[in-house]
Amino acid sequence: MSGNKLTHLNEAGEAHMVDVSAKAETERVARAGARVLMQKATLDLILSGQAAKGDVLATARIAGIMAAKKTSDLIPLCHPLALSQVTVELTPDTTANAIDIVATCKLKGRTGVEMEALTAASVAALTIYDMTKAVDRGMRITDIRLLHKSGGKSGDFDAP
Repeated sequence: MSGNKLTHLNEAGEAHMVDVSAKAETERVARAGARVLMQKATLDLILSGQAAKGDVLATARIAGIMAAKKTSDLIPLCHPLALSQVTVELTPDTTANAIDIVATCKLKGRTGVEMEALTAASVAALTIYDMTKAVDRGMRITDIRLLHKSGGKSGDFDAP
């Protein structure tokens, strides 16, 4: 939002893609997170590398990176972006029977990469679910959120 105005609505209240051509190019970084909670046996299976569909963590990492690159195809009014870097970190939490996901997207451009980071984290989580749902349909995807953003006119944001 810019002030109290939604930027994706024109004066008539119609949705439109924001014109970013007058914005300065700056380095922009966004980091988003997600968590997949599961049964202990499911986490053990993933960590052992013995899941029937293959290496769950490697596949989720690739899926997250691919998703970041396709965000403008998935989210209406998102600008297609030339990302300079996408990383997806997957960290097992054996005390909570969870996998924590952190996706980071970076570019030098006129618009932010928050949606790309959020999409990467979400799709990585969905991929973990898809690859192991045969053994644990009760998994929960939680805590999808923006963790950090920097660059651009609105400045920096760090989640509390």
